[in-house]
Amino acid sequence: MSLRKQLFLAICLFLLVAFGGSFFVSLESSREQTLSQLRSHAQDAATALGLSLTAQIDDPAMIELMVSSIFDSGYFSSIRVVNIVDEQVLVERSAPPQIEGVPGWFVSLVDLRPQGGDALIMRGWEQAARVEVLSNPQFALAKLWDSTLGSLIWLLICGLLSAVFGGWLLRRQLRPLDNMVKQAEAISKREFRSLPKLPRTPELKRVVLAMNQMVEKLKALFAEEAARSEKLRSESYQDNLTGLANRRLLDEQLADQLLVSEQSRDGHLLMLRINDLIGLNQRLGGQRTDALIGAVGELLKRLTLPPERRTWLAARNRGGEFSLLTPGLDSKDAARLASEISATLENLRLTGASDCMPVAHLGVVAYHPGEPANDVLLRLDQALTQARQHPERPWIHMTHSDTAPNQSQHDWRSWIDDALTEGKMQLYFQPVVQCADTSQVLHHKVLARLLDPQGDAIAAGHFLPWIERLGWSARFDLVMLETTLEYLAANRWPLALSLSGSTLRDQAQLQQILDLLESLPELAPLLTLEIDERQLPPPEELQRLSHSLLNTGYRIGLQHFGGSFNQIGNLTQLGLAYLKIDGAYIRGIDEQTDKRLFIEAIFRATNSIDLPLIAEMVETQGELEAIRELGLFGVMGRLIGPPEPM
Repeated sequence: MSLRKQLFLAICLFLLVAFGGSFFVSLESSREQTLSQLRSHAQDAATALGLSLTAQIDDPAMIELMVSSIFDSGYFSSIRVVNIVDEQVLVERSAPPQIEGVPGWFVSLVDLRPQGGDALIMRGWEQAARVEVLSNPQFALAKLWDSTLGSLIWLLICGLLSAVFGGWLLRRQLRPLDNMVKQAEAISKREFRSLPKLPRTPELKRVVLAMNQMVEKLKALFAEEAARSEKLRSESYQDNLTGLANRRLLDEQLADQLLVSEQSRDGHLLMLRINDLIGLNQRLGGQRTDALIGAVGELLKRLTLPPERRTWLAARNRGGEFSLLTPGLDSKDAARLASEISATLENLRLTGASDCMPVAHLGVVAYHPGEPANDVLLRLDQALTQARQHPERPWIHMTHSDTAPNQSQHDWRSWIDDALTEGKMQLYFQPVVQCADTSQVLHHKVLARLLDPQGDAIAAGHFLPWIERLGWSARFDLVMLETTLEYLAANRWPLALSLSGSTLRDQAQLQQILDLLESLPELAPLLTLEIDERQLPPPEELQRLSHSLLNTGYRIGLQHFGGSFNQIGNLTQLGLAYLKIDGAYIRGIDEQTDKRLFIEAIFRATNSIDLPLIAEMVETQGELEAIRELGLFGVMGRLIGPPEPM
């Protein structure tokens, strides 16, 4: 029972006791006083009537007239004149007791009986008769009832005012407790919030200060582990001069893109090589040459900033050689991008550089999932060689046969639109299991294939680039969510579904998704919505978004984590259900010590806030054993189980 209800009941009980005690004390006092007044009233009436009848003792008519006159002018139950000699009643007037306006239970409770008085009527020196008078308590009972009602009303008013004032005061005094409850609930959701406003009550103030100290300590521990993890990531996967990814991370990400999976897609790899870097270093000095390298790095970094390009990866291979991995980019856009980069590079030409040679040469090659990485890199070297042989054109674009369905843009638009409108979609499910016991399924990751006009199921890697170009990512997410919820309504088992960055940025589409989720609260425990780390909005917007999703009752997870580890400090405000580590940091973890150290640092950071870690794209038994040794919570990948329709 809440404190407010307890306070209300306590006030009611107090008023009941106070009213009962006050009523009985005042009733007993008033009863005695009233009985005394009734006796006095009856005796006075008897004395006065006795004196008046002394002169008329021998006139029966006058005696009856005077008795009637006294009886009718006061509150009497009966008046009798009794002969003393033979106790014969000479005159008697009486009336049945009639008590109006007073409940019977109150009359019985008060038990105010009629009081009597008597007086003698003399005939000379002899006692001739006796006057007996009984007073009527009707008037006294009515007065007692009115005073009791007045006391009750006054106590009720006082009780109501006390309850209102007490409730307001209690709510004011206990507001810090409500805030501490929310703070504790936030900690259980892996959110760390300090209460800036301290209560005035000393006892509550000490509790709030202790809670804030605990939260700050947890945040400090988490920040310390996060900083250590970020340092390891930078040392392993980041170029010190430009801040771009290094060749090692590029190779890992390229290997991911070349894997055949449901979401694998075609793309392009661009390599940029600054001409005559050694000569520039000798002629211009190391400082200006480093400035040129930094400027090229900033150029590539800016290219990856737009939200729709968050999946791109810019890297510095070595010296003056840079790479740009662009999954989902088609041939026309790749050529346009190479031309744009080449034109921008010419603006970076330094004084002292050769005027007859471009600042850098570019090679652009297409890749497809399933082909060896060495073949892609070999074609890229050939493209760079051809570019150096043709100074008039500083970039070369090499393509080969397309393995995707041979359709025009109009055809893609037409059948994708039809598939989304008609719900021509087939769901695939990939298991996510506990790392310690792979027989225990945590949930299934939901993937999708669209059915083309011939009824063939097209993998996501083929149609997702077209959906992104057409600007239908948010629409696709909504259809996926509707289909998944419909499936969950009939099959109650845990699922995880990804939301694209376009959906997170489209407020209208996001509101539709929130409305849909709020309409089905009974399915909330079964579905986790996943956000791609590479498509996260700014921290403040991300926090508002996460709270909006959490308010629907559904959980949130973060997938493909690891590339932007500097954002891990913001995770304490999101209430995440889990983190999924990108497969690029898992591949070969049993053979590469630095990867193991990096994942171990992430685990320490997230374990300090009780945030489960799940490894993605586990392909070998050795990787699974290494992950188990690190203590990660969950694992997924083709070793565990490929995506399959249910």
